[in-house]
Amino acid sequence: MKSVSQPSLQSQIRGLIRLTRWKEYVSFVIPLTILGSLLAARPHDILLDWRLIAVTLANILAVAYAFMINDIEDAPDDARDPDRAARNPITMGEIGIRVGYAACRLVAVATLALYACGGFWVLVIGVATLLLSHLYSWRPVRLKAWPVTDVVSHSLMLSGLLLLAGYFIYHNQPGIVWFVAAGATLFSVYGQLYNQLRDYDMDKAAGLYNTAIVLGEEHTRRLMYLSIGLAALCLLAAIGLGAFPLWLGIVLVISVIISMFINPKTDMRGTQTVEISGTLQVQGLVVINLTIAAWLVYALYLQVF
Repeated sequence: MKSVSQPSLQSQIRGLIRLTRWKEYVSFVIPLTILGSLLAARPHDILLDWRLIAVTLANILAVAYAFMINDIEDAPDDARDPDRAARNPITMGEIGIRVGYAACRLVAVATLALYACGGFWVLVIGVATLLLSHLYSWRPVRLKAWPVTDVVSHSLMLSGLLLLAGYFIYHNQPGIVWFVAAGATLFSVYGQLYNQLRDYDMDKAAGLYNTAIVLGEEHTRRLMYLSIGLAALCLLAAIGLGAFPLWLGIVLVISVIISMFINPKTDMRGTQTVEISGTLQVQGLVVINLTIAAWLVYALYLQVF
């Protein structure tokens, strides 16, 4: 790792902000949380309130914790690759490991306090999310280094649990919403396999024994697309069972048309795509955000008027 003696306060603050890597997940954490709350509030005529803001912030901080602990634990491995080293403020010497861990502890405390605002079951989900976030990268356990556990833990802490945290603010019996949670989790499975495919050579050199390395590149691609197909089936089942208002389909179509005017050169993380689906990730995020934003605006309009 790059050695820098006594970095300035400004450099450390910049490094701590970079350690959170917030640009990589805010665009999906917010809509997932809001979607969960809307799925709970709509059929039970429950009004959205300040708890949604608190839990949304909690979800953002929980994912920030996952990315922070990941970069701290992965700093020695990232130092082997110039691109990954440049992204990691620990490797670049902008902040020290002790400062990074201290920041993680503060984020964890704030996260749990915000989850508690959502009630008991939201706090339980939050604890599970934070625990998975820690064990995913923490070297004595390192779930990311083993097949199956890497994909399962990643998809739950970065998708399914986030949606359920939003849902359990207002209701504690998901019913058909389990299909939506399963669909979101399966889409996250695709995302994790895609990331492993992108980092295949580096992860292999680092001695990881994750799902992609066990399956090989070709089988990993097949599993990626199977995950997308199963996710689509789950969402279709939820739609058929009435989880979403029918008018939202019109918004979805309009959002898809708008997304077609976007021509991204990179995948969702801003890196070069490794296969064709990577070029559609940004467009997919645009569709999701526009659709859920329209639903939220409509729900708030009904509350006010």
